[in-house]
Amino acid sequence: MADIVFIEGLVVETVVGVYDWERQVTQNLVIDLEMAWDNSVPGRTDEVADALDYAAVSARVETCLQALRPQLLEHGAEELARVLQDEFGIAWLRLAMRKPGAVPAATAVGVRIERGVR
Repeated sequence: MADIVFIEGLVVETVVGVYDWERQVTQNLVIDLEMAWDNSVPGRTDEVADALDYAAVSARVETCLQALRPQLLEHGAEELARVLQDEFGIAWLRLAMRKPGAVPAATAVGVRIERGVR
């Protein structure tokens, strides 16, 4: 399937990090998602029920990461990918998770994973 639904630059404020001070504050994570979805059905029907609800996906990303409070971005990305695939029936996704300001000389650091079959 070549169709993609994407969400770029979704900012989630949560506890993230391994240092003691990081466990006491919230920081921003920036999430980019590409998700395989058959867009031909909603393209024909013009019915929101046939589409991947990116507002619902965005809300679930936020609640997942706020509840998870990951130490590592790798853990956050893996758990988030699992939740989205399980709850929304997404066969394949590419997920980038960035932590702005983690390395002062860099705009952001992060991880990018792909899970599932495209």
